[in-house]
Amino acid sequence: MKLTDTHSHLYDTAFNTDREEALARAAAAGVEHLLLPGIDSESHGALFDLCRRHPGQCVPMMGLHPTSVNDNPHWREELALAERYLTAPPEGIARFCAVGEIGLDYYWSGEFVAEQVEAFVSQCRLAARLGLPVAIHTRAAWDDMCRIVGEEAKAAAETGLRLRGVFHAFSEDTGTYRKLKACGDFAFGIGSVVTFRKSKLADTVREMELDDIVLETDCPYLTPAPHRGERNESAYVRFVCEKVAELKGLPPAKWRPQRRRTPNVFSEYNTIRPYDEIFDPDHLYGRYHRHEERCRNRRPGAFRLQRHLR
Repeated sequence: MKLTDTHSHLYDTAFNTDREEALARAAAAGVEHLLLPGIDSESHGALFDLCRRHPGQCVPMMGLHPTSVNDNPHWREELALAERYLTAPPEGIARFCAVGEIGLDYYWSGEFVAEQVEAFVSQCRLAARLGLPVAIHTRAAWDDMCRIVGEEAKAAAETGLRLRGVFHAFSEDTGTYRKLKACGDFAFGIGSVVTFRKSKLADTVREMELDDIVLETDCPYLTPAPHRGERNESAYVRFVCEKVAELKGLPPAKWRPQRRRTPNVFSEYNTIRPYDEIFDPDHLYGRYHRHEERCRNRRPGAFRLQRHLR
């Protein structure tokens, strides 16, 4: 079984002592590709270094995370930097597979809504112009997210462009899923939350179409059962895969059916539809999931991922 972890922070400092070993464990578990989201300039160096060392296995995205906008007087400079990288990748980086991780996050503060919306809309429009998908983070902002994505998808279509991508770390109810699905060509990243014993995401997944689902870990955060309490890593995406199979009533023998009419989230690279519908076909990229992480600004503009609230 070949898998893609469509949202991994393997470049995070949590892996400083065993990053190469974690990558080897992922490969041993059948995880062939890791999609690595960009956050802000504080972590670009670690992101690029990892992708340069493993260009076939670790695939970078580029974007400005919404919490990196908060209380940051230089966020527009960060946004401009992300755009420069997307149009002219740094040395040793062939290209970026998506614009991400972008989105809206009002959980930590309601003081920067206007700034976050401006940054998000700008990056959605940039992605449409560049023909790249988006990796969208949302927390405590679903009303605005549904409205903005619907408006931007419609506006892009009216100019002959397409806004597409993944709602990372999706864990909302069926109603939200259907509302977002109606916005256009979007997949939904399902991660470790679906394995939690009291998670309501399982009910949503049962109602979702398989070709709308992609798998992710969001490591080192949100560790799945049976490893809760430990650091998460990309090798654990198989536990998410197994849980989704269980919820959809697919025994292991049918994880990779041959019939084209049978959508299959467990097919090669974690994609149901051909992967070039979401990611560039030149790079064998899969698709994504969502995370809720504890973060704080150690100084203006410095974004830090901390432990997850769960």
